Amino acid sequence: MYKHMLVATDGSKLSGKAVAQAIELAQALSAKLTAFYASPDMPAPVYTDGIAYGSVAREEYADMAAREAEKILSAVKTKALAGGVKCATMHVVAPAPWEAILAAAKKAKCDAIVMASHGRRGLVAVLLGSETQKVLTHSKLPVLVVR
Repeated sequence: MYKHMLVATDGSKLSGKAVAQAIELAQALSAKLTAFYASPDMPAPVYTDGIAYGSVAREEYADMAAREAEKILSAVKTKALAGGVKCATMHVVAPAPWEAILAAAKKAKCDAIVMASHGRRGLVAVLLGSETQKVLTHSKLPVLVVR
């Protein structure tokens, strides 16, 4: 059936359930996992009276995003390895996480995607549509959605 699944995570409690389901499925199928995290794009500075507020240097943001991704992905990898599942990790900074998820699945040559029904995006997700919905709409791979 599935030999290599991508599990998308954002570190939230619900995405933790998706990780657990992905590990269980990978165990049952003797499949391997790629854990994937898409950091939000660098926030744009706010300009008032010609002065930029709330921005950080691009390099500093990249370092912060990499540290956060390492924290989230290492937890997934540790759980997978403890369950006897081979697990690789991938991280990108992306303005559109759904596109990054699909690109990562293609790059890793995955044959299925596992993800939570919604992330921690709040009102923005309601107004713009969830990343999960966009993955479901555009994916050519099977997508397991965990609630």
